[in-house]
Amino acid sequence: MVLNIRHTGIVVSDMERSLKFYRDLLGFEVKKDMVESGDYINNFSDLKDVVVRTVKMSLENGDMVELLYYSSHPKEPDMTRRITQIGCSHIALTVNNLDETYERLKENDVKFNSPPQYSPDGFAKVTFCKDPDGSLVEIVEEL
Repeated sequence: MVLNIRHTGIVVSDMERSLKFYRDLLGFEVKKDMVESGDYINNFSDLKDVVVRTVKMSLENGDMVELLYYSSHPKEPDMTRRITQIGCSHIALTVNNLDETYERLKENDVKFNSPPQYSPDGFAKVTFCKDPDGSLVEIVEEL
C-alpha cells in the first residue's frame, strides 16, 4: 500500500537555469546534490553508461522535487509541451499570494499560459506557467 508521494522527478536541460527557477524563484531548498553513475542507475533507468546529476530539493513541509540532468543522454527542451500529452502533465504548487508570485515570476521572464483566474467553484485562484524546459507548473492560491 502506498504511504505517500516521495518526490516528483523533473528532467532538465540546464541545471543552473532550473535551480534559478525552482530554488531562487519558487523557494525550494537544496537538500542533496550529487552525480550518479554505474550499474545501479543504469539498471533502473534501462539505459547504458548513465551519468546524471540529481538535485533533491524540498519545501519546509517536506514536499520534494528532484531535478535530473542526464549529461550522458542530453535532450533539447520541448517548449511546445501541451497539458494533453500522455504522461505526467504537471506539478501543482500552493502559494500564499498568487498575484504576488505571478508578478515576481513574470519579472523574471517566466512564461504563463494565462494570468491568474478564479476556479469555477470559487475556492481557488489558479495559473499555469512553464519551467525553463517547458514542464508545466500549476500555481494555486486556496481561497
